Amino acid sequence: MPRQLPPLNALRAFEAAARLGSVSRAAEELHVTHGAVSRQVRVLEDALGAPLFEREGRGLALTAAGLRLRDAAGDAFAGLQSAWAGLRRHARPAALVLGCPGSLLARWVIPRLERLAADLPQVKLHLSAHEGGFDAALTGMDAALLLGEAPWPADWQVHALAPERIGPVLSPRHARFPALRGAPAAALLDEPLLHTVSRPQAWPRWFAARGLDAGGLRPGTAFDHLTYLLEAAAAGLGVAIAPQELVQADLDSGRLVAPWGFVKTGAEWTLCTVRGNADARVAALAGWLRSELQD
Repeated sequence: MPRQLPPLNALRAFEAAARLGSVSRAAEELHVTHGAVSRQVRVLEDALGAPLFEREGRGLALTAAGLRLRDAAGDAFAGLQSAWAGLRRHARPAALVLGCPGSLLARWVIPRLERLAADLPQVKLHLSAHEGGFDAALTGMDAALLLGEAPWPADWQVHALAPERIGPVLSPRHARFPALRGAPAAALLDEPLLHTVSRPQAWPRWFAARGLDAGGLRPGTAFDHLTYLLEAAAAGLGVAIAPQELVQADLDSGRLVAPWGFVKTGAEWTLCTVRGNADARVAALAGWLRSELQD
């Protein structure tokens, strides 16, 4: 026995008019004329044998039948919309939007993209450089890769990846490199120290971890971005401080040297997403990132 359904085009026009409270606004949403929506509503009323709207001053009000049909049609269209969106995502999965600070993106993520694509072919990334703090909703992102420390926003699910380790680095081109290379860490208290505006606590934390009083340290030039800081250090302009993972390639090549080593800061590399995000690609990416950082 065939299903007894209302005329679907007419139902679509009625649902829009009922939801928006206006035939004109429904016509705009559906990209048809005012008269076309009115005719479709009349088709539905004729098929039902009862009015769905009644005049109320200069506007329209739903009848009891109209209210019941509005709720049923709204639920049906919302369910169809959700199912259709899910089917489209499954058929053509959208790229995972990963936000991260520009320095992490340039110095750590991008050099590993080829390996990531080979190891996780199911994870297609859209990379978004982000400066400053991340809002609690991670607006415009599916996940964020960052260096930070608790407390985290209550709405976040946080995948801890590895502890952050920072340390001083300098170039063999530095004028005092021969003297500094073999000097104890305390010698840095007499040096103008390069730093970033966003991490003023980095040098004091490192000195404290080495058991040294940081009260007499001499701040040198400040930079807005870590990338610029490290380029200045590589040019021999001073001693910089940076996370180990972001300078490892420079250390391996000899472009920079880290004579005094690295210490943990209490911060962590993390992959964060909004709590309740069930995208399996996030967990897969977290596992891959954790392995890379441990290596």
